Amino acid sequence: MSDVFLSDGFRDVAYTTIDTPVGPLLLARTAKGLVRVAYAGEDHEKVLDNLADRLSPRVIRAPARLDDAAREIDQYFAGERRTFDLALDLTLSSGFRRLVQSHLPEIAYGHTLSYAQVAQLVGSPKAVRAVGTACATNPLPVVLPCHRVVRSDGTQGGYVGGPAAKTTLLNLET
Repeated sequence: MSDVFLSDGFRDVAYTTIDTPVGPLLLARTAKGLVRVAYAGEDHEKVLDNLADRLSPRVIRAPARLDDAAREIDQYFAGERRTFDLALDLTLSSGFRRLVQSHLPEIAYGHTLSYAQVAQLVGSPKAVRAVGTACATNPLPVVLPCHRVVRSDGTQGGYVGGPAAKTTLLNLET
C-alpha cells in the first residue's frame, strides 16, 4: 500500500474496530503496516487521540484498509492461524521495549515463556522488570503475543486486555 501523504506532510492513520472473543479490538494502520491493536479497556477514543498526537492528526475510519488484519485476527480466533503475516509499523515502540516486542513472535503458539526467559532471549538476563514493562506497553497485543509471557511460577501475570482476555488467549492456544 502506498503511503498517503498530504500536502502538509502528514500521513493518514486508518482504523476500524472488530468484534472478537476478547471484546472489541481497535485496529489501526499506517502505510507501513499495522501500528496499533487496542482493547476496549484502553478506551478506544483515548487511543485514537494518542495516535493523532504521535503519528498524524489525520486519523480516519477506513475499515477496508484493515481487511487483511481483521481477516488474520479472525482466523487466529477461529483456530485457523498460529502466526501473523502482516506488515507491522513499530513506530510506537523504541529501544529495549521494541527489542522485546520484536522477539515475542518467537514464542511458539501454545507455549509460554517467563519474563526471565524473555530477558535471557533478548540478551539482558537482569532486565526482567523491563521485559514486563515492554509487554505492558506492547502496541500490538495478540499480533505480537505478549499474552504468552507469564511469571516464573507459571501464573499469568498482568495483561493489557485484563486477566480474562489473557486466559481466553492462552486457552485458545492449548
